[in-house]
Amino acid sequence: MTTHTTTDARDEGSPGTASAQPTRSVGDLVRASVSGWLGTALEFMDFQLYSLAAALVFSEIFFASEDAGMAVIGAMATYGVGYVARPVGAWYFGRMGDRIGRKKVLFYTIVLMGLATTLIGVLPTYEQVGLLAPALLVALRMAQGFGAGAEISGAGVMLAEYAPVSRRGLVASLVALGTNCGTLFASAIWAVLLVAVTEQQLYDWAWRIPFIASALVMVFAVWVRLNLKESPVFEARQDVVDGQVVDAEELTDGAAPAATEEFQEAPSWTVKSVAVAFLLRFGQAGNSGMIQTYLITFMTVFLMLDKQLSTEVVIISSLVAFLTVPVVGLLGDRFGRRTMYAVMSTAGLVVALPCILLIVSGGTAQVILGYVVLHNIGVMSLASMENLTLPEIFGAKNRYQATGVVREVAAIVATGATPVIAAALVAATGSWIPVAVIIMFFSGCALFAALWMKEVAGRDLTDPNPAM
Repeated sequence: MTTHTTTDARDEGSPGTASAQPTRSVGDLVRASVSGWLGTALEFMDFQLYSLAAALVFSEIFFASEDAGMAVIGAMATYGVGYVARPVGAWYFGRMGDRIGRKKVLFYTIVLMGLATTLIGVLPTYEQVGLLAPALLVALRMAQGFGAGAEISGAGVMLAEYAPVSRRGLVASLVALGTNCGTLFASAIWAVLLVAVTEQQLYDWAWRIPFIASALVMVFAVWVRLNLKESPVFEARQDVVDGQVVDAEELTDGAAPAATEEFQEAPSWTVKSVAVAFLLRFGQAGNSGMIQTYLITFMTVFLMLDKQLSTEVVIISSLVAFLTVPVVGLLGDRFGRRTMYAVMSTAGLVVALPCILLIVSGGTAQVILGYVVLHNIGVMSLASMENLTLPEIFGAKNRYQATGVVREVAAIVATGATPVIAAALVAATGSWIPVAVIIMFFSGCALFAALWMKEVAGRDLTDPNPAM
């Protein structure tokens, strides 16, 4: 089988340059891509399963309240608590991934995340056990968040370190396609349920089916990861012996102690690298929380649109994203991450208001058009670049941990809190205006970061130093 070398070092005298970076076959690259795609699909299947369940049934099943608005806020808040655990999981598993390798940690995260998602499907309801029901839901959301905190960042790091330098954007966009596939699969299950069962059956037992079915994805992902080879960039590190990082004084003969000490003393991150990565993630994650989570609830509760339409728009938009994501990834390889971030975040600012007006109009075609444009520009195009750009910003020494922590801290501020804030503002004002303003704010954050950042496309991923 034909093999290719994934090293792209520019300066053989630099401390980050690997002297003999392992080669990986095309088959290895395919397995790494499928692994990242499956893990991200499972994470976002849970994301969309809960988003739709919160909008359609959870406010009544787990959060009994005479005030429908308060029940929705409770369901959104439980969605948000999963993000509390994500930074902790990103720090814990990311640190582990920088010490013992990406492969082992990605196995741990997929198992933890998948089990938590599946177990939601067997929880008792508020009617059966009272306050214990939402308490158990919160516990599983926390466990899911702990594993998910290092899942998508690890998949992005793995693919960035596997892919040929000129095609990193395209290969890493598969992680974003995983988000799309998970969203589509979850939405399709809910769409079928809404047609196949009565409303009472949905509340009684049918809501459990999507969560239990997610176990199939988990089992397949575990099997793929058991047959996955370690990242060649991690294996080539001068301080890695037998697949694990060791201190310079522990290295055996044949290593380069001076270069290794310099590698280990390189900064984990700089203020600018953290700030740029944070704002890029903050903008995308905030839009994701607003558009993929809160906007569905807004359409069903505030605009009182048909529940079936709410699931249909997500499915249609997810299908369109199968084109959006790889095209943006390819353009990022061609024109650079900085240029494409600036273009797409500017577009997000421009379309936010007209798209929300289309959705508020209530016409089926207008709702679909508004949601599809808003979702693909404000969420999916940025996600296509984000999963590669953040690993490229940070150095080889702490890439997994730095990427994961920055991703998840930004997410807990943006995605975890924003749907709750949006629900409260809409309930208080009775207006759609806060929805449009919040989306424009997040697109503006991504645009600012794009204008401030240094171009990172094609940089040497064996370099231990941050890019800026």
